[in-house]
Amino acid sequence: MRFTNQRPDLGKAFAETERDIERAVTSGMRDAADGLKQDLREDVVAAGLGERLSRTWRGKTFPEVGDSAEAAAYVWSRAPKIVDAFDRGVVIRSSRGLFLAIPTAAAGKSGRSAVGSREKITPEGWQRRTGLKLRFVYRRGRPSLLVADDARTTKRGLATRNRRKTGQASVIVFILVPQVALKKRLDVESAAKRQAARVPSLIARHWPQS
Repeated sequence: MRFTNQRPDLGKAFAETERDIERAVTSGMRDAADGLKQDLREDVVAAGLGERLSRTWRGKTFPEVGDSAEAAAYVWSRAPKIVDAFDRGVVIRSSRGLFLAIPTAAAGKSGRSAVGSREKITPEGWQRRTGLKLRFVYRRGRPSLLVADDARTTKRGLATRNRRKTGQASVIVFILVPQVALKKRLDVESAAKRQAARVPSLIARHWPQS
């Protein structure tokens, strides 16, 4: 009776199985990252927070190159403070303890700083860009205002100097409030848990069929 050594064949089979595991786990985690990113983007839009904020979600799988049985996925937002505020529901107050200046349509969109980057719309920045002065209007029991005198609104709704001098007109540029309460409109943790529960099936989907 002749006996043969089967160890080389077993070693090859083990190696192939290990590679199958690495590919399935890595592909499954990549699907999980893509799925969670898409879910979070849809949640942001459904909450009425806009396409722009939804596109801040990013996803990445590690390792970035090759496969691993210990692959991991990471999903994050490029606007973490905004997402966190709507995820928890917070009260926003002025860091200086005064008012929050809420821009109206007459304030326009964010401007450009001296180095060309986007800057927030602030009363100081708006005055600097337009050359117009803002006047404080106190209203008892109602939000106070910052208005531009001798101004008018263009067809785009922006405030500009009234060059025709047809009489003084005031345009409301900022509404002043002591604080703003943001309601909870996102649930990032629940979305992550739902996607995590799908990971085993996502890995199984990439297991080679015999």
